[in-house]
Amino acid sequence: MGVSVNGGQRAGVLIVDDERDLLELLAFLVEQAGLVPLVAPEPVEALAIFEREHPSVAVVDLNLKPWDGFELLRELRHRSATMPILVLTARGSEDDKVRALDMGADDYVVKPFGHRELVARIRAHARRAEVEPGASSTATTLEVGSLRLDLTERTLLLEGDVLRLTGTEFRLLEYLMRHSDSVVPTAALAKHVWGYDDAPARDVVRVTVHRLRRKLKDDDSDRRLIHTVPGVGLKLRPGASSQGTPRSA
Repeated sequence: MGVSVNGGQRAGVLIVDDERDLLELLAFLVEQAGLVPLVAPEPVEALAIFEREHPSVAVVDLNLKPWDGFELLRELRHRSATMPILVLTARGSEDDKVRALDMGADDYVVKPFGHRELVARIRAHARRAEVEPGASSTATTLEVGSLRLDLTERTLLLEGDVLRLTGTEFRLLEYLMRHSDSVVPTAALAKHVWGYDDAPARDVVRVTVHRLRRKLKDDDSDRRLIHTVPGVGLKLRPGASSQGTPRSA
């Protein structure tokens, strides 16, 4: 499965792009970063590599054949709820960004890109993916209001229903629950959830929060769980029944 950025096996990075020259460049950059490049020029081969190698991270272009990158993104997210998926594409429109993020992408980078920035993002996602399965905590669950987050099984229980979250959604909600008594700055979310110091694009945060709210059915503005504090960050308000403090179990 590739080599861990924290020692041991190196993390494998699935790279899917139909431009051969760019595919070779990305493979070189990933290998130089101490990771294992797993390259595919088209979606069918990419899925075969995914099933065989179980990569830690995927980097996906949107302009692919025989089916486009959106279809591959959907299929990868269906097969793995937690693997970080970074979209790397020349399509920089607002609609494309929102559509990709809404379908489960964890990050979105527009070509042309800075080599160092891209590698930093890939390594950050790889670190997050490597830490998650064995993440240690003094508590096995967090409870805030009607939310019960199982840190061992990586699942969310809401009013008796088990909800399926992506790795990014899980980390976002966990961080908000651990800090439910305060407003969490966007910069702090960027560092903890996305794993790098520079804040990701505003769209990435906004769409991920929107996606999480939709899964929580958090659409009642008067009783909303996740509140946006303009210019600052996010605040989890579990309601009057909870004291706003996470309970460990």
